[in-house]
Amino acid sequence: MALWGGRFQSSSSALFKEFNDSLHFDQALILQDIYGSIGWTKAIHQAGVLTFDEQQALEQELLNLSKQAECGELDIMSSGSEDIHSFVEAKLTKNLGDIAKKLHTGRSRNDQVATDLRLWCRDQISILLDALNHCQRQLLILAENNKEHILPGFTHLQRAQPVRFAHWCLAYVEMFKRDCQRLNFAKTHLNQCPLGSGALAGSIYDIDREKLANDLGFDSPCLNSLDAVSDRDFVLELLFSASTGMMHLSRFAEDLIFFNSGEANFITLGDQVTSGSSLMPQKKNPDALELIRGKCGRVFGSLQALLVTLKGLPLAYNKDMQEDKEGLFDAVKQWHNCMLMAGEVINSIEIKSDRCKKAATEGYANATELADYLVTKGIPFRTAHEIAGQVVLYAISQQEPIERLRLDELQQFSALIEADVYSVLELEYLVDKRSALGGTGISSVNQAIDKIRHELGAADFVVRDARLTDLRGISKLVEYWANKEENLPRPEHELIQSIRDFAVTEGDNGQIFACAALYIYSTGLAEIRSLGVSTNHQGKGYGTALVQHLLKRAENLALNRVLVLTRKPQFFTKLDFAFSDKDQLPEKVMKDCDMCPRKHACDETALIYYLNRLI
Repeated sequence: MALWGGRFQSSSSALFKEFNDSLHFDQALILQDIYGSIGWTKAIHQAGVLTFDEQQALEQELLNLSKQAECGELDIMSSGSEDIHSFVEAKLTKNLGDIAKKLHTGRSRNDQVATDLRLWCRDQISILLDALNHCQRQLLILAENNKEHILPGFTHLQRAQPVRFAHWCLAYVEMFKRDCQRLNFAKTHLNQCPLGSGALAGSIYDIDREKLANDLGFDSPCLNSLDAVSDRDFVLELLFSASTGMMHLSRFAEDLIFFNSGEANFITLGDQVTSGSSLMPQKKNPDALELIRGKCGRVFGSLQALLVTLKGLPLAYNKDMQEDKEGLFDAVKQWHNCMLMAGEVINSIEIKSDRCKKAATEGYANATELADYLVTKGIPFRTAHEIAGQVVLYAISQQEPIERLRLDELQQFSALIEADVYSVLELEYLVDKRSALGGTGISSVNQAIDKIRHELGAADFVVRDARLTDLRGISKLVEYWANKEENLPRPEHELIQSIRDFAVTEGDNGQIFACAALYIYSTGLAEIRSLGVSTNHQGKGYGTALVQHLLKRAENLALNRVLVLTRKPQFFTKLDFAFSDKDQLPEKVMKDCDMCPRKHACDETALIYYLNRLI
């Protein structure tokens, strides 16, 4: 089914159809296309295009289609559709007839695909953030378990100064942390809604674009219809984030490939992430790391390709922009897969402590310590640096490390060198002397580990925004606590529509064991509701983490007040909620209280969190 055939007298050639159609890759957008279409039905119902019954019929059929898509029950590729948008419309038309033909009123594929792609990018960012946080937690565990091991640090790929292995781990934690920040910035920039912009000039229908954007979880609508349909800088930002993240992973891989080599021999990689040679039985090759390193160029290429595609395009939409997806989809997939594989590698690492220590004491890495020692004796650093260099030359000629030279040999170069120099030249002293913030000393490393552990939260779970794949876990929690009359019941179709409101806690095994939602009323008041923690996971801070996550979301949305109604006010007062009067909250009373089984004997307490303390 083509959405544009009326003006044409003959059909496309088979070659052009194959060249033009995008279904084989944009089918990845089906859930986003359905979700955006549900929002559009509500917008054109409000504009008088659809009756209430028509809107409800379309919404229900779209929900049915989303369930089929999630279960893999749709044979999309055999449909012959041009793209995923025409596939969805054809399905609706088959089941609903002429009602479905009203869905596209006032909407162009230009604003439709721009919306779908922003929704897809937003969903992927949540998945990528989870993977990055998982990598950070794995590195944190590796660092905590190997704080005592010391290995050489390198500059110019030559041994420079010794560092703790934990310090090396935490360097990549810092890089992955910045990758997270880049993704969050990208999410902020892309979270504007193009829908309602039409083909390029806007819509003639009375669409409430602010409400439409809010319904779809966007921060605001795009403010210029030309810009909304024709720019893909949000894709570029995600591709740049992926490229930078892959660059970090590639450097991580290169370090470990070297550490694992026979020449360095600092670590052993597990059998689960290595392979053998078809000819040489002794070989154990770091294939997982080499593939991570190799896939980096593939992701870089996707960024470069889209930059070149966009650089000469006039406003507004051009078919060239169909090339925005395949590279993006692949880059995001490769980055995500590489992060998962990096986690496998991290879990397999075993440190060869003796080899690391031996290497750290070779190469005269303590020459800098000797220079600093001479500075403490009153010698200017530049002079001390020259003396230490002369000592290194002498030690090389004697084929001995500095710490094995006799005192009289050292005193040839400065009479100020005394017996106390030997303690300064010890390996642990060299390392732990660097205890300033950010250094490799044990006190600094412990301080960094504690800070990172606090930033990441408990190591056994992560708090994140919900996805459609969490629906079953959320539904079970909501139903359980509704049966206990602690929360209001929420039917599944309502949970699907409000999935963007929810956040969840997820364990390392993927289990969802807590959820909560941030609902925003039309007046701007927000409410935390449907808060529930599995009975087997209570008392571990999961509820607190969820509330704090939603308060942060409310703050980012520039909201002023967040409401809770609860039978456990003490939990919320510890989080700085203040008691309030339900009579001052007509939004809540009108919206939900009539549904409550205890509406005539309400025993819940209202509390308000003020995000703007000046209120």
